[in-house]
Formats: sequence, structure tokens, C-alpha cells
Amino acid sequence: MLSDVFTQSEDRMRAVTVRDRAAGPAGLALTEAPYPHAAENDVVVRVHAAGFTRGELDWPATWTDRAGRDRTPSVPGHEVSGTVAELGYGTTGLTVGQRVFGLTDWARDGSLAEYVAVEARNLAPLPADVGHVVAAALPISGLTAWQGLFDHGRLTAGQTVLIHGAAGGVGSLAVQLAREAGARVIGTGRAADRDTALGLGADAFLDLRADPLENAGQVDVVFDVIGGDVLERSAALVRAGGTLVTVVSPPAVRPRDGQAIFFVVEPDRARLADLARRVRDGRLRPIVGAVRTLAEAPAAFAPAHRTPGRTIIQVAEDD
Repeated sequence: MLSDVFTQSEDRMRAVTVRDRAAGPAGLALTEAPYPHAAENDVVVRVHAAGFTRGELDWPATWTDRAGRDRTPSVPGHEVSGTVAELGYGTTGLTVGQRVFGLTDWARDGSLAEYVAVEARNLAPLPADVGHVVAAALPISGLTAWQGLFDHGRLTAGQTVLIHGAAGGVGSLAVQLAREAGARVIGTGRAADRDTALGLGADAFLDLRADPLENAGQVDVVFDVIGGDVLERSAALVRAGGTLVTVVSPPAVRPRDGQAIFFVVEPDRARLADLARRVRDGRLRPIVGAVRTLAEAPAAFAPAHRTPGRTIIQVAEDD
């Protein structure tokens, strides 16, 4: 068992690493890696639970640093929940032993490890009554849902929003947030997702394989996490002055009298804290589909292991 306190440069930890981009998920392996260095304004977090995005093995930042230099072997995973193990020089606002959760930097080693170094500003305090597994499902999905709906889509009460992938990690949170904001929500997905989306508060649901997308009618905001043909066909559904928002790629087709926005989620400590309070108060529920160990993390990336809801890697037991 590795010690919780590291004092020498040769100290090691367990981590999931990847070296070969061409190998895909098969290139992931549980290995021994160096304990992370806490740079200025960093925090080293003892990881209790971590979230990952299967597509991140295709992201350039997984393989190179900000200067374009190879940084393999890389540690994937960019959502973390745990406790503060160490503070870097100049770090303020957090204390050793504090429960935290948040988003790790895209171009640095991630959270599928026993410890991870994170910029302190990317972490928020985690309430004592919110578990680490649930918290690890919140940073990317929760921030993406909020920023897509409200920062970019400018969704307000009384408007109608069409949310693609309404039962997925991002979409399920978007449905709940939009509903609470007083919007009318139309969700889309597969037929098997209907009950989940409606149960989360969607007013209507379209099966993308069976129902004409045009049945949604005109909407004020389209929030897309699917892309491709679904994204392009959605442009025609945006009423004058409305917004098409996507996290997949810049839209090739834009609404005739509205705007189209592609964005990448950004860290936001204050919003993370707000999302955690909503979870604590029972107003927001991330859907966790499976919980795996760190040793099972490489296999969890494979498409064959995809399950409804988020797959979370539990690295250590909750407090």
C-alpha cells in the first residue's frame, strides 16, 4: 500500500497511463508513475473518485503539451473528487485534508491515478454530504450543461429548449437545469432513453431513429452533444433570435435568423460550488451507471463496456 504522504522525488503511485495513440483503449494500462509535482498555485489531490471521457484519447492535449511536445506516457481522466494532500507554493483558499472536486487541465496528467496535481482555481469545496463518486460525475457534465444552456444559449423561463442526448451525462443534467429554470424541455435520444428523459423532467421526447426531428417544432435553443446530421438538421428548428449550441464541432449549417455557437467547457469554481449545492439539496442528480476500480479503468474505456449513465472510477474509499 502506497503511503498517503510523499516526501522524496522517487516516490511512486499507481496510475492508468497510455503511450500509443494508434492503440486506442487497448493501449491503456495500470502502471507505476511518479508522484505529481505541485507547481505554484497547484494542489495535489488524493483521488477518491475520477471521471473520464471516452473520446479524450483522440484529443491532441492527451498526447502533447501546450508547446506541442510529446508528453507521453499520459494519464487520462479530467474529473476528480478527493482530498487535498499538498499545497503548492502560493496556493490559497484551500487547506490540506479538505474535500474538493473539480476539473483537471486538458494538457496535464489527469485523474485516473492515486494523486493528481490541479490548479487550485479549478477546484471547489465538496460538501460533506455529497459522496466522491457522485461528485466525480459532475465537473465536465455539469459545467458543460450550465454553460451551454445559460452562458451561451441564454435560456430563460418560458422558452423552449431541444436537448439532444437527453439521457446522457451532459444531457441528463441539462434537462434538470433547464426544467428548474422554467423552460419547456424536449429531449431526444434512443427509444430506451425515453423514460429516463421524461423522469428527469423533459416535457416531450423524440426517438431519433423513429420520430421526425421536425416534430419538435420551433425552439428557442438547441443544445447538441451528438453532432453530424442531427446537428445540421437542428439549425432549421431554431426560431428567429434563437441559438444553436454544440460541444461537438463548429456547425456547418447555421440558423437562418439566429446564431450558432461551438464551445469547449471552461473551469468555474463558483459554478462548481453551486452545482454541488444543488446535488446536496436534491435539486440535481447526476446519473452514475457503473463504478469501477482503478485496475478496471482501462477496460472501462472500451465501447463494449459502455453502460447507461456515467462510469466512475473509484480510486479510494469515501471518507
